[in-house]
Amino acid sequence: MWIAIIQKLIIDFLLDFLYFPVWWFTKGLQQILIFSYNLVGQANLRLAPLLWFKNLFVPMFGQYDLQGRIMSFFMRLVNGVVRGFLVIGWIWIVGVFVLFWISFPSVLLVVFISSIGLL
Repeated sequence: MWIAIIQKLIIDFLLDFLYFPVWWFTKGLQQILIFSYNLVGQANLRLAPLLWFKNLFVPMFGQYDLQGRIMSFFMRLVNGVVRGFLVIGWIWIVGVFVLFWISFPSVLLVVFISSIGLL
């Protein structure tokens, strides 16, 4: 009985070991892309640069005089630009993470092959 259990464990381990690269580039990559999309969406919701540009000409704090309109315009313009750059920077960071996910098995394979002296 113990031999059958050990054989089952070894076969499952070998099948999981062989299935791992397939999972990494199919289901794992799909999960990472969905996660990355949600991260970018959350950053866009939190920073909301388009909302600042949408209200660019609306005076802040109900100050409808000329000084209040000018201050509100430039404040919202700078705020929208900075927040837009932050969202773009976050997209770049998430993109690097996805590229790291895709290239990690290849880098690991090259390091393993070079460590045993075949490369």
